[in-house]
Amino acid sequence: MKYLCLVYLDEKRLDELPDEDCVAYDTEIRASGYCLASEALQSVQTATTVRVRDGRLSVTDGPFAETKEQLAGFYMIEARDLNEAIQIATKIPPARVGSVEVRPIRPIRETVAARLQQN
Repeated sequence: MKYLCLVYLDEKRLDELPDEDCVAYDTEIRASGYCLASEALQSVQTATTVRVRDGRLSVTDGPFAETKEQLAGFYMIEARDLNEAIQIATKIPPARVGSVEVRPIRPIRETVAARLQQN
């Protein structure tokens, strides 16, 4: 099953986490076969939020919500179950200074394709 590990941390604490630790972990998890994709994100100050309401576009500088911890990056992983995904997430370096949200991927393409084949 696929899981997205969303990495959150207070950007003020980013200096506590050496980039080398993150790159070393990224190299290790990619080599293990668990990691399908991963990226670090630029500062929340570079974010742009897009909304469309009643056909009208709204573009706002900054993140969607003001929070103590900001989305800093992600790992898309393949794991047997939630327990294995959690074990993998505990090794993500930013978990030491922030948090990692583990969420199952909703297989929307496969679900829609299966419905279309039934009709």
